[in-house]
Amino acid sequence: MVEKNSENEDSARWVLACELRRLREASGRSLAQLAEETNYDRTYLHRLETGERLSKLPVMEALDAVYGTGGLLVRLWRLARLDAFKSKYRLFMQYEAKATILHSYAISVPGLLQTEDFARVVLSSSPTPIAPDALEEAVAARLGRQELLQRDRPPSIRIILDEAALRRPAPDPAIWHAQLVRIAEAAELPHMAIQVLPFTAGVHSLMGGSLSLLWMADGSAVAHLEGNKSGELLEEPDEIARYRLSYDRLRDAALPPSDSAEFIRQLVEDSSP
Repeated sequence: MVEKNSENEDSARWVLACELRRLREASGRSLAQLAEETNYDRTYLHRLETGERLSKLPVMEALDAVYGTGGLLVRLWRLARLDAFKSKYRLFMQYEAKATILHSYAISVPGLLQTEDFARVVLSSSPTPIAPDALEEAVAARLGRQELLQRDRPPSIRIILDEAALRRPAPDPAIWHAQLVRIAEAAELPHMAIQVLPFTAGVHSLMGGSLSLLWMADGSAVAHLEGNKSGELLEEPDEIARYRLSYDRLRDAALPPSDSAEFIRQLVEDSSP
């Protein structure tokens, strides 16, 4: 079993690791057999069972299928992935997972639209070196947020992308091209609207960072402001209304979705190898 201690005994991540080990042993499978069935590395599967690594959604879906657990592991994974985020950001993640409407303005490619390779580039760009395992953990946590896009009833999403987000490429042209393709594809999703805020729109009230506005099924709302090194969750109705007004003005200044899609398609074409 996973080694239990006072720091992890109550965490969803520890519960998931224990359940993965229990299910495999109850099924009579060895790690080698499970690796052969799922096409995932034996060492990687072992590290999931010890809680050393956080998996990605496809891994949990594959294991749910193997064990016939009807989505239990995916549900545990949704809780466990929150452990990878700092406490101040974790509450926003919980709101995001429940939101029925999500509006955001981003000065860089948002995590919901990032490819795995581009996320890895962004997360490894810190001046402080990051260990390989910690990097992969952060990548898995970031990609885990995209699970809400694949639900049967995903939230209604509108993203205003600052032109700067589309003009700051990854060092590897192939990674950047794939990232632009991902954004172009997302713009075609029925529940997604993407608008580009061109440089010609000039100065505006949200230039200091990114903004997310979330609405829940019960009509309640929160706002999240994010700078380069900080984030702030706002729950007061008056503050949310003020930032919603700023967002609405920015939406009016941005290119319409159809023109934005054409703008992004041109960037895809220009970035083709």
